[in-house]
Amino acid sequence: MQPLRIALVQFAPRLGVLEENLARHRELLAEARAAGAGLVVFPELGLTGYQLQDLAAEVAMRKDDPRLLGLAAGTDGLSTVVSFVEEADDHRLFISAALLEDGEVRFVHRKLFLPTYGLFDERRFFAAGDRLRTVDSRLGVKLGIAICEDFWHLGVAETLALDGAQLLINVSSSPGRDLAAIHEVGLGTAVSWRTLMRTYAQLTTSFAVFCNRVGMDETISFWGGSEVIAPSGEALFTAPLFDEGLYTVDVELGDVRRERIGLPLLRDERPELHLRELRRILAHRTGLEIDEASEPTEGGEVGPPGAKAAGRRDRRP
Repeated sequence: MQPLRIALVQFAPRLGVLEENLARHRELLAEARAAGAGLVVFPELGLTGYQLQDLAAEVAMRKDDPRLLGLAAGTDGLSTVVSFVEEADDHRLFISAALLEDGEVRFVHRKLFLPTYGLFDERRFFAAGDRLRTVDSRLGVKLGIAICEDFWHLGVAETLALDGAQLLINVSSSPGRDLAAIHEVGLGTAVSWRTLMRTYAQLTTSFAVFCNRVGMDETISFWGGSEVIAPSGEALFTAPLFDEGLYTVDVELGDVRRERIGLPLLRDERPELHLRELRRILAHRTGLEIDEASEPTEGGEVGPPGAKAAGRRDRRP
């Protein structure tokens, strides 16, 4: 298998200036193509800027918008991940990331987790996605695409890997916070993200790609530091903090196979156990009836099919 060249586009979009950002994407796609890239990754809301607030509706596009399709037309022979404000048929707005391949909009992921803490107020302007799926790609591997805050929730990377992803992609607009000399690189946010990406890569034995923007939206500064992590958890490339640029790194996709055979963590995962215990936790939280057919007995065996405790409900004090 030939090495895959990944291009990380760490740049500063103009806030709310959709046409200019589209033009910049086309320029950078051409640059990535000239550099021999097979996969090009842009940051979260690279087509619009992040701190949109009431501008969100003005720059929103549907999946079949001619402007998005026009950008896709430039992806012949390329896999490209771009992020934009998506308007659904019912006029809800989502923070979305699209996989563009061979001239088509192949797949769209809607951000699942919308932060509303600290300086974040996403839930005020956007709806949350409700589907998590992998997607086949022209690269010969399945991709798992997530957006920023999605990876601050443990189940996302695991679910994508169990669904077949071999390459996890997180596109981000992460603001720089927690400046302190005590941190490895002087920025607590960078240390946290580096820890997350190495952990997810190693525990899922997948490549992990993190593309973060730079520049400023109003008073918010974004720190960059985009990375590609091997399935072993080793950092193959780390982009500079705060510097704009198009950075390429070559990866051997066959490393996934070697790592998963040598360290069969995904093979040994037990999603059925996880699902059963999640049902129990959900029942406890909501007071829903528990189906004893899915509950193990004291000896560890699962109860008989159709068995159900008569009227058994969570009885919280």
